[in-house]
Amino acid sequence: MAQAQGCSVFLVFFLAFSPGGAFYLTVLERCQFSSTDGHDAVLLDQIYFNKILEGQYNSTVGKAIGYTEKVEALVIFLNNNTGFITHEIWKTNLCKRNTPLAQKLLTPVEPYVQLRLEKAEYSQHQQMLICSAYDFYPKQIRVTWLRDGKEATSDVTSTDELPNGNWLYQIHTYLEFTPKPGEKITCMVEHASLKKPNLYDWEPEPDSKWSKIVVGSAGLLLGLVFSIAGFIYYKTTSNGRVVVPTTEDVCPEETL
Repeated sequence: MAQAQGCSVFLVFFLAFSPGGAFYLTVLERCQFSSTDGHDAVLLDQIYFNKILEGQYNSTVGKAIGYTEKVEALVIFLNNNTGFITHEIWKTNLCKRNTPLAQKLLTPVEPYVQLRLEKAEYSQHQQMLICSAYDFYPKQIRVTWLRDGKEATSDVTSTDELPNGNWLYQIHTYLEFTPKPGEKITCMVEHASLKKPNLYDWEPEPDSKWSKIVVGSAGLLLGLVFSIAGFIYYKTTSNGRVVVPTTEDVCPEETL
């Protein structure tokens, strides 16, 4: 399994002006690691002047190192300063302790994808599909539309990756289209958290008018079935009925 790599950076930037122009002094602090528990974390405190590395403190060697004559006196002073060395050791231990947290934040998080349909407004097309990817990390992601397996490039718009404020991101991609019978439309998502692209097919809902016709026809058919069943039941029971004569039939009243 490949080792995870990470680096947290703290940057301090100074800008000084002189008659000849501006001078740039940059202090760059790095916490570099490749393990998940931080045992190999290295602290680098680097000083750049006009983009040239002048010197640095390296926790691997445990002292400051100068690369130009300008910082030789400063390096000697720092290496003989107990307070400076103690503070660098404290920062090195802090770097190692925080490596698991940084590693957790750097672990890719799979996006949650939602596909929905809306009516296209102010467009020549009738409908608009929206493919939204939520809560993913890292920021880099690719969301594309496929129409019958081929990538669609026209009538497609997309937002930038939007931060959620919790190290996670979201993105929304839009496809305006006019429905075609039998056409297959797919949203394809590619991300570092996925072993292969995830495909999300749009399942069109049945046409509302056609649904009403089908439901109405089914109701009429069901009513007809019940009517026929009732008529058959009536005929069966009426054929087997016994007629009992009344007193009027046995003794008819004499006419005065």
